[in-house]
Amino acid sequence: MFVQVFQGRVADVTEARQALDRWARDLAPGSHGWLGTTAGVTADGTLVAVARFESREEARRNSDRPEQTQWWMETAKLFSGEVAFHDCDQVDVYLRGGSDSAGFVQVIEGRVREPERVREVLRRIEPDLDGCRPDLIGGLAAVSADGGYVETAYFSSEEEARQGESKELPARLREAFEELMGQFEGAPVYHDLREPWFYSP
Repeated sequence: MFVQVFQGRVADVTEARQALDRWARDLAPGSHGWLGTTAGVTADGTLVAVARFESREEARRNSDRPEQTQWWMETAKLFSGEVAFHDCDQVDVYLRGGSDSAGFVQVIEGRVREPERVREVLRRIEPDLDGCRPDLIGGLAAVSADGGYVETAYFSSEEEARQGESKELPARLREAFEELMGQFEGAPVYHDLREPWFYSP
C-alpha cells in the first residue's frame, strides 16, 4: 500500500467538502489503484486528506491524468496558504485498519528517527491494544523516505476515544508507548477530525 497525504488551511469547509465530493463522483471511477480516502477539517481550519493507493506507481499514474491536474488546479485555490504533501511507501495496517463507520478520526503527524523501530513497536503492542482499547477500530501508520510519520487512527466516537485515553495502561503497553513517543523528533501534531469524510471505490 502507498499513502499520500495533503493538508493546508481552508477558509470555506463547505467548498472543500464539495471539491472532494466532486473528485469521488467524477474522477474516482477512472482512477488507478485508488483504495479510498479519509479526510476532514480540524477546528483550526486545516484540511487533512489521507489517500490510499495500491502502490506509488499507481498513485503517480493517477496524478498524471489531465483531469486530475485540472481538478487540483481548481481545488488548490481553496487553500489560504501552502499545501503540504507527504508520500509514504512504508505503510502498516493495525487492528482492523481504517473504517468508514468511524465516528472520530485522529491524524498524528511528526518525524521519527528509526522507522523500522517504530514498525516493530507497533507490531508488538497490537495484541494488547485490541484488548485494552475497544474504542480504537484500527488504523494506518505510514512513514516517508525521510522519516516523516503520518498515522491515521479510527475510533468509534470521540467520547469513547477520550475515555479510552484516560484509562491507566498496563505496564507493558505504557512502556511501549513511551518507547514509541521517544522515537519522535519533537512532539507529534494531532489533527482531530470530528466530522470525518470517507470515500471508497
